[in-house]
Amino acid sequence: MHGAEARSPWIARWAHLVPKGGEVLDVACGFGRHMRFFKDHGHPVVGVDRSPEAVAAVRELGEALEADIENGPWPFAGRQFAGVVVTNYLWRPLMPSIVASVAPGGVLLYETFAVGNETVGKPSRPDFLLQDGELLSACAKLRVVAYEHGFLDSPPRFVQRIAAVHPIKQAEPARYTL
Repeated sequence: MHGAEARSPWIARWAHLVPKGGEVLDVACGFGRHMRFFKDHGHPVVGVDRSPEAVAAVRELGEALEADIENGPWPFAGRQFAGVVVTNYLWRPLMPSIVASVAPGGVLLYETFAVGNETVGKPSRPDFLLQDGELLSACAKLRVVAYEHGFLDSPPRFVQRIAAVHPIKQAEPARYTL
């Protein structure tokens, strides 16, 4: 059941980059593991998923929207968030909309499967696996704070993950530290 597992250590590690009290969007939120995490840390949360069961499960956490974001319009056009979280989800046509949803000073925290995963399990279709450097290219307009591409052993998987900030003029450099 997507979204019911423990929060991603990558998301937790870089969550401090989200401006205090800023609204966080969880794309393909599943059953809300990251919505709960950010709500517990004082952030208003918004989740979107195509599953009616998932949306019903997260409705009490904040704004919850049932939408087929792969076959319909991006439901957040013109709206920006202090944090945008995406885990274990890839739909390439949405990448520009996801990046555009990060407000100035906000952060994109993204982690999903990468090439090589087909050797250890699912997903294995190229449509669902990031190519080398693809996440970096998608975030070219953002300031990359951290990026990894490699193998994780528990459970076995190949991933790319990024923490990237939408730069603002005269931003405090200390905010982007480890």
